[in-house]
Amino acid sequence: MKKINFGLAVMMACAVSVPALAQDKAVAGEVAEGSLKGKTLTFVSYGGIYQDGQVAALQDFVQKSGVTLLNDGPTETAKLQAQVESGNVSWDVVDTADLPPYVHCGTLFQKLDFSKLDISKIPEGQVGECSVPAMNYGVVLMYKNDTYKDNPPTSWKDFFDTEKFPGVRAIDGSGDPVGGLIEQGFIAAGGDAKAMTADDIEKGIEKIRALGPDTIYWKTGAESQQLAESGEADMIMMWTGRAMTAVKNGAQYTPVWQDWLVVMDQLTIPVGAKDPDASYALINAYLGKEAQEILTEKTSYTPINLDSKPKVDDATAAFLTNTPERIKQGFQQNIPFWVKNFDLASEKWSALLSGN
Repeated sequence: MKKINFGLAVMMACAVSVPALAQDKAVAGEVAEGSLKGKTLTFVSYGGIYQDGQVAALQDFVQKSGVTLLNDGPTETAKLQAQVESGNVSWDVVDTADLPPYVHCGTLFQKLDFSKLDISKIPEGQVGECSVPAMNYGVVLMYKNDTYKDNPPTSWKDFFDTEKFPGVRAIDGSGDPVGGLIEQGFIAAGGDAKAMTADDIEKGIEKIRALGPDTIYWKTGAESQQLAESGEADMIMMWTGRAMTAVKNGAQYTPVWQDWLVVMDQLTIPVGAKDPDASYALINAYLGKEAQEILTEKTSYTPINLDSKPKVDDATAAFLTNTPERIKQGFQQNIPFWVKNFDLASEKWSALLSGN
């Protein structure tokens, strides 16, 4: 969770074709006055400034519709699976990482009825059969200025080069395997990500494992931000929103934009959700121009509504990912490959995080 047109060819391979007449029944950002009065929806996301921004973006929807909005999190696929299998689903709209809606489409996440959503302002190729983007962002390599001074890292290859660039690394260990990072590890090992096979997953992960026992696997975005603000790690893999906030708070780190990892969170409706129509109403409101502007202004994540014009300061604008320069520098993971090999990647990723 991209912008003017991220040109996501791999996403387009997974994207659903939606009839043009789907837009006749919904307008992004709009909800009928009092239409959800007396109803309760539980919105699930990843907490911190991100979920706070999402909640702020939904306040107009809450006020107009009359719905009571509850929040839960962080998103955990295993927890959702337990709800679905028990037939007791308490979550109504779930913000997920990029791969799960493709891996679990139709089993944990409902196939969407696009007559109930206005997706006309979403960049081409970003809508899946079971999901729409929640926002666009990136995973960026942040390096500590004092550590590297006049010889800073310039790529993920440098991230994996502990001889030339010694120091403590911090990596996203919050959940599902990070396909883009595994691909970068494989590239650093001399491989070609476009020709990657299932057997090569271990090669990419081994490159991560070789960073050493001092590597920090952060569990939340807040933890990654704290690592930067305290200066505890020398290079940190960070979500752009957290990186921006850390820098604003005085963290002496600089981003490396070359091959930043293109990512987007996804909005989904669980299989067995108690009131799907209400879930659709929330998502459709969230996709609106003003809601997306608020989201960006609160979080720094890039809006997914093409008409949105968020008012942000220069420091925030520096971490948005929808400029022509950023689009050119972005690295897009091979989503079809990771969907096909998700279980294997998850098994190997879990072994890495557990120290095996």
